[in-house]
Amino acid sequence: MRKLLHAILLGLLGAGIVHIIVLLLVPEFSERDAWSRLAMASDLYKMTRLDAEAGGAPVVKSVDPLFYAAACRFDLTDGMVRIKAPGNVPFWSVSVYDRSGHNVYSFNDHSATAGLLDSVVLTPAQMIEVRKDLPEELQGAIFVEAPIDEGMFVIRAFVPDDSWKPTVSRFLNQGSCELQDF
Repeated sequence: MRKLLHAILLGLLGAGIVHIIVLLLVPEFSERDAWSRLAMASDLYKMTRLDAEAGGAPVVKSVDPLFYAAACRFDLTDGMVRIKAPGNVPFWSVSVYDRSGHNVYSFNDHSATAGLLDSVVLTPAQMIEVRKDLPEELQGAIFVEAPIDEGMFVIRAFVPDDSWKPTVSRFLNQGSCELQDF
């Protein structure tokens, strides 16, 4: 009886460990991750609305209905990428992710000059080159030095009530994600 109980406990413990490992590895092996879904919806360097307000099914399900979101995929081997959005909204935040969906960097409107979204994502090597002769148009930009090749950024903007919906939608729709060569 003791050997049977030992075998059952050992089997349950092993099954639990395997179950936890499988759950932790699902995002690594999933073909329906955020990168893949965004790749099906748009090309590199193209802003794509993630929320259903854009007209159609959302690309990535948002958990907070008070935020609208847009994303853009980029490849830093082509050069650095500049992210801009005109106008002011009550609150915005940007997160930069690597291809696997790991958050590399985050910031919000409190980090920006006058609350305006103007940011450049680049590799450490590209940052060294930009520092040698910083272009005038990048003086107020937030620089995100990311040790990645491919990635995506997500802009989330707060919609406090229905009167802000057009303004926030315009902010995201007019946002740009451009490859920069300097």
